[in-house]
Amino acid sequence: MSLVLYEHPLSPYAQKCKIALYEKGVPFEVKMPTAIGSGHADDDFIKANPRAEVPALIDGDFAIFDSTIILEYIEDRFPEPRLMPRDPKGRARARMIEDAMDTHYEPINWGLGEIRWFKRAEGERARVIEARAASQARDFYAWLERHLGDRQWFGGDQFGWADVAVIPYVNGSTGLGVGPSPTSKLGQWQAGANARPSVAKTAQAAAESIKGMAMVGEAVKQRLFKREYRDHRLEWMIRSGGLDVVLEGIQADTIRFSHEFR
Repeated sequence: MSLVLYEHPLSPYAQKCKIALYEKGVPFEVKMPTAIGSGHADDDFIKANPRAEVPALIDGDFAIFDSTIILEYIEDRFPEPRLMPRDPKGRARARMIEDAMDTHYEPINWGLGEIRWFKRAEGERARVIEARAASQARDFYAWLERHLGDRQWFGGDQFGWADVAVIPYVNGSTGLGVGPSPTSKLGQWQAGANARPSVAKTAQAAAESIKGMAMVGEAVKQRLFKREYRDHRLEWMIRSGGLDVVLEGIQADTIRFSHEFR
């Protein structure tokens, strides 16, 4: 068996796949696509994922893309220990939480990264966007706590699918200064999740990757990076006060949209 996961350590989509594989004790190799973020991904990676986005999983001669489908494949291919709850309501809850994190929550961290790392806006315009992101994160934490309830994990007494889907995003927000209070219900859940070796190893790789982010703002100005403003990200930036960010990026040719299938 030879599993290869195309990833970037900061991608929450890739992180949840790594955590799942670690939890199941499955050996795998990680690769980072060449020229990732430039809009010119290498051919081998695009063959694995025509979206030209991480993650992509290679299992022998079979390639899978989309983080949710990859998680489903991992669960089917390596059923123990089980991550998805057995009962229909628990399974539906796990899927809803994952989808909400991947679509509604992801652009909050991504948008903060556009401001903090890629310097898309400064001064008052940056403060408006950052305040919007912080407010959205707080509202989302309340929603997550309602789903968590009095349980140790989102699925009950066992770390599972929804926990795998949530922890990369909450850790990312903490690194950006908008994480949950450590004494809150969600903050205590976060501490428990981070104590797991699968999460700690994934988070450490992300922390090490952040060290190389200091110069990415300049790289955008030099058009070495073309950031992907797809679907929910584009909507979030516009509705959060960043319409000018989008228009300026299009004019400067420093943003791109979804890769076309070929």
